[in-house]
Amino acid sequence: MSVLIDGKALAAQLRQEIREKSENFRRERGKDIGLAVILVGEDPASQVYVRNKIKACEEVGVKSFSYHLPAETTEEQLVSLVDELVAADNVHGILVQLPLPAHLNERRVLAHIPPAKDVDGFCAENVGNLAMNRQTIVACTPFGVMKMLEKYGIDPKGKNAVVLGRSNIVGKPMAMLLLNADATVTVCHSKTKNLKEICAAADILVVAIGRAKFVTADMVKEGAVVIDVGMDRDENGKLCGDVDFENVRDKASFITPVPGGVGPMTITMLLYNTVLAATRS
Repeated sequence: MSVLIDGKALAAQLRQEIREKSENFRRERGKDIGLAVILVGEDPASQVYVRNKIKACEEVGVKSFSYHLPAETTEEQLVSLVDELVAADNVHGILVQLPLPAHLNERRVLAHIPPAKDVDGFCAENVGNLAMNRQTIVACTPFGVMKMLEKYGIDPKGKNAVVLGRSNIVGKPMAMLLLNADATVTVCHSKTKNLKEICAAADILVVAIGRAKFVTADMVKEGAVVIDVGMDRDENGKLCGDVDFENVRDKASFITPVPGGVGPMTITMLLYNTVLAATRS
């Protein structure tokens, strides 16, 4: 039977540490750490994410500034707001909730957030620093995965790691973090051939493709560490991940559940990054 990696418990532990750091910052600097969150449009999932982020800020003593703009907001208006927040000395982190409405150019908007306030870790400079194994702000979900591996004593060094998914938000930064931790890394995607065989050779398998229960037991090596980043709905509408959890858990040495695995770590690492940005300011 595999060990369940409890992301909820680890997130709670880290949030206590983050609260202590934010209180120390307030005592030393005489002001709060501030995170600005911008939501454009009425996407239901994005609204939930933003509410959760604001609630998490309250929990750890970080002041949140929330901006909900209408879907018809122009790129000029959005960029103008971002520029205002960049200049504000009480804002240490800026987050533009993605996806943006189709008429807005995501890359151009995000380019206005300087690396020092890019708490999502998405800007080119922060990604470049990660690729060069330099100290930087790292994308929240992959950063959370690395914290989980560390907490459970799983050292990627010399391991064969497979990342299923190549998104800029999870797959690519995840691969770079594992590579920086001395793993041998393979990135798989929709065009990969012999996918089952590649996954089945992984000592550490990170799955982030957004397809419910895609990874089955025959794709997992006996004793592998399985990290499920997916957040899907099964045929009954029940929340599940990208991994067929019930059948894979008997083969894995460690596995993350959905919910309660990677999910709670993502917002926690956003808070971690915000405190880091503030202390460096």
